Amino acid sequence: MTREEALDSIKANIENKNTIKHMLATEAIMRALARRFGEDEEEWGLTGLVHDIDMELTEGDMSTHSKLGADLARELGASEAMAHAVLCHNQAHGIPVETKLDKALFCADPLTGLIVAAALVRPDKKLAGVEVKSLQKKFREKSFAAGAGREQIAGCADLGIELDQFIELGLTAMKAIAPSLGL
Repeated sequence: MTREEALDSIKANIENKNTIKHMLATEAIMRALARRFGEDEEEWGLTGLVHDIDMELTEGDMSTHSKLGADLARELGASEAMAHAVLCHNQAHGIPVETKLDKALFCADPLTGLIVAAALVRPDKKLAGVEVKSLQKKFREKSFAAGAGREQIAGCADLGIELDQFIELGLTAMKAIAPSLGL
C-alpha cells in the first residue's frame, strides 16, 4: 500500500474533513514514534493514516468499527501487523493491544483530540501557540476534551515513553503538518 493509495481510499470512504484531519494527525504522530523507536516509518505512518477508514461506513457503530477497517487495510495491501493494530485500537472488540505498533496506535489516536482541542480554544485556533506545558495542564482537566481517553494516552508508558515526552512528540509532529490540519 502506498500513501497515495491509502489517501485515495480514505477520500472514497470518508466525507467528514475533520475525520480525515484526525487520520492525518494520527499518521504524523505514528511516524514520529516510528522514528523515535527505529521502526518502519512508512508502516507505522500508514497504520495511523488508515486506522479510521471505516468510520463512516460503519456509521460510528463501535461494535463493527475497526473490523471493517482492518479488512479494508488488508485489501489495500497492509501487513497483518498493521491490520491487527487497526483492529485492536477499538477497545469494544476486546482484542489485546500487544505489539509496539498496536500500543503506539492505541495511545496516539486519542492524543490528537487533546491537541486539536487545545488549539481550538486559542483565540487564533492554531497549533503554533500551543505549548507542552498547557497540554500537560489540559491533560489533568478531565472535563477538557473529555473524549480524549486519558488512560489510553497514558498507555505511552507501555512503549517506554514518559507522558510529557509523548505529549511533546505528538505536538511537534502535528505542528509540522499544521497547514494540512487547518490549524
